[in-house]
Amino acid sequence: MKINLTKNRTVGEDLIPYVIAELGSNHNGNMELSKRMIDAAKESGADCVKFQSWSKETIFSRKSYDDNYFLADDYRDRNDYTMEEIVEEYSISEQELLEMKQYADSIGIDCTSTPFSKCEVDFLVDELKVEFIKIASMDVNNYPFISYIARKGKPIVISTGLSTLSEINRAIETIENAGNKNIVILHCVAIYPPEDNEINLRNIDTLSKIYPYPVGFSDHTLGTCVSIAAVAKGACMLEKHFTLDKEMEGWDHKISTTPDELKEIVTATKKVHAALGTGRIYQEENEERLKSFRRSIVAARKIRAGEKITEDMIDYKRPGTGLAPGSFEYVLGKTAKCDIPYDQIITQDDF
Repeated sequence: MKINLTKNRTVGEDLIPYVIAELGSNHNGNMELSKRMIDAAKESGADCVKFQSWSKETIFSRKSYDDNYFLADDYRDRNDYTMEEIVEEYSISEQELLEMKQYADSIGIDCTSTPFSKCEVDFLVDELKVEFIKIASMDVNNYPFISYIARKGKPIVISTGLSTLSEINRAIETIENAGNKNIVILHCVAIYPPEDNEINLRNIDTLSKIYPYPVGFSDHTLGTCVSIAAVAKGACMLEKHFTLDKEMEGWDHKISTTPDELKEIVTATKKVHAALGTGRIYQEENEERLKSFRRSIVAARKIRAGEKITEDMIDYKRPGTGLAPGSFEYVLGKTAKCDIPYDQIITQDDF
């Protein structure tokens, strides 16, 4: 199945994968850094940059701040910062997000965001005018929220990390029941980063068999090879966290891809997509190339005029400009009407 993800791009089976550079909060609340990241994503060949729309009030409850809960990949000393301070610093305001969307539009790269509350959904649809909305893995079982997003009528990209199959089923049914069938499902492992044996790319096949929607991959692995392998498994969309510097302080920089890595992914996935082909078996080579590689029936010894050709008198050698080996039954038993020298290609004029 294919869906119109944006006005300029259709996503689905047999189409070049759509690549999302997940900026998330890697802008660290700095919009100049954010612009540089958008530029780098565009130069690396990404189709889209994606932010995360949340505020101190919409992402964590009071308990998380009271417990001073830190994400596992934030390496700063929690004696110097509180979780509440970091969340406030790393959030992106509506005005800032609007400016980043306008900047992305100006350089020709798609821009969207993942909302964490209804008010953020409203802003993305009514003010930012995004063409599709991404639902995070953490919200796959948040069915009231999914329904609210689905009723906006925008295409939905939904990650499936943390989820059971029954939860995924209910999430997809919730979207469908809201009258929305423009869905892309992303296989995802929410561990940052996962071990190789936790990635399970065969889930791309499983999701494709179960649901009549395009399936992609939200990649939290280190490096580039798993994203490329996902395309070989049929992923029509790739989402990859993106940074300019893995050593920068922040939540996701260490597990993110750099501009050089993202460029490698974009280039390689296009090659892999082209190499997958159609599944239809046919001769790719032109006729001259075929003739140079294939064989013809030749004389295995000198055949004298008047001799009946037997199997021990013929052999098969390149080039394939004469009778093909498959014609051997036609040749056997024929009488040579002239001498045929050893190693000469046999033609119909010889008998």
